[in-house]
Amino acid sequence: MKLVIAYIQPEKLNNVKQTLFEGGITKMSVTNSLGCGQQGGYHESYRGVDIEVNLLRKVRLEIAVNDDFVQPTIDAIVRGAKSGNIGDGKIFILDMQECVRIRTGELGMAAIG
Repeated sequence: MKLVIAYIQPEKLNNVKQTLFEGGITKMSVTNSLGCGQQGGYHESYRGVDIEVNLLRKVRLEIAVNDDFVQPTIDAIVRGAKSGNIGDGKIFILDMQECVRIRTGELGMAAIG
């Protein structure tokens, strides 16, 4: 079992969801986040004052998958989010110790579904 965490551009969320659904991956958590990486940020001027904006809007996806769905999940996220520009995002894959479905008490792979 793995937890796939992806940070993507907010405007790419619908594309990523569509490619995930096409691959049979329908369960996910989505949250708004702020961050920066190689993209760094940008400068703007507000009422004559120079402001450095270095925390940019991103969307964080968390998807728990069984081992056989890890690569299809990664491929779908890349297909949906890639523009070829700096700031497209990152994907992290973490091992999951356990998963429990609260409603039924199922454990492990059965709980992920």
